[in-house]
Amino acid sequence: MKPALLVLAAGMGSRYGSLKQMDGLGPSGETIIDYSIYDAVKAGFGKVVYIVRESFLDAFRESVLKKYEGVRCPDGEPLAFDFVTQELDKLPEGFTPPADRVKPWGTAHALLMAKDRIDVPFTVINGDDFYGRESFRVAGEWCRNHENGRGVYAIVGFEIDKTLSESGGVSRGICHYGADRMLTGVVEHHDVKIYEDGVLRGNNSVSGQTVELAPKDLCSMNMWCFTPDYFEGSAEAFRGFLAENSTELKKEFYIPYAVDCMIKAGKAACEVLATPSSWFGVTFREDRPGVVARLAALAADGSYPSPLYSAE
Repeated sequence: MKPALLVLAAGMGSRYGSLKQMDGLGPSGETIIDYSIYDAVKAGFGKVVYIVRESFLDAFRESVLKKYEGVRCPDGEPLAFDFVTQELDKLPEGFTPPADRVKPWGTAHALLMAKDRIDVPFTVINGDDFYGRESFRVAGEWCRNHENGRGVYAIVGFEIDKTLSESGGVSRGICHYGADRMLTGVVEHHDVKIYEDGVLRGNNSVSGQTVELAPKDLCSMNMWCFTPDYFEGSAEAFRGFLAENSTELKKEFYIPYAVDCMIKAGKAACEVLATPSSWFGVTFREDRPGVVARLAALAADGSYPSPLYSAE
């Protein structure tokens, strides 16, 4: 069984100012998604499903299919691709979006767009985040071990100090879990950064207080592992979300919320997996030069070939 990789690429990146998922950052013009695909293939994934907006579907599809033509999995089979779109009006029967709403319905809504395209365990990632090779190895191994599983999912947690930006404070969801490593919740913290006194802090969204954080605590970078039954539970949670929020202009249905609904309903559990990898990405436009430099260094030390795919 080869797991699927679901790439969230519908966001335009308002803080970044352009379609960052298609921005060439590597030494030979590679995008961050290119590195994720490369690492995923090495980790045994066999299919990539992109979630994009209708407005740039054609350009995105053309770019992807041309770039990855000839890429094969370790077993020699060609890497498979599929594309689905996330739009405001793609809602369950009985619901319609407010006339003035412009924001998408969130990451968990985006995942539901792929429910008819995935029938194997799968891993979800953001299209603009670099997760590192070990993260995909951890995720791929979990997916293969849960080929016939139901009701148990996983989140790949990153050590907070390996996810910071030099350009300013960031928002991070801190994973809470017990001795059994099962997730009890993800608490959002804003303006997470190392302060002038050298201490890592963030503003707890629940208490409203700025609190000290342990650098090695695990946080969510939106890398999740699911079995296909996730879609059924998430669709039920989405209907409940819309029953309360269908007239809202900005509230979004996020993956942590969907998972939390299923956990509280006793319909799911979620393991917390740890990765040794460092995350980086272009949260701010100012992050771009640093990302370019890090990718160049990874090519220079032989971690990745350059060009990334023609060297395959």
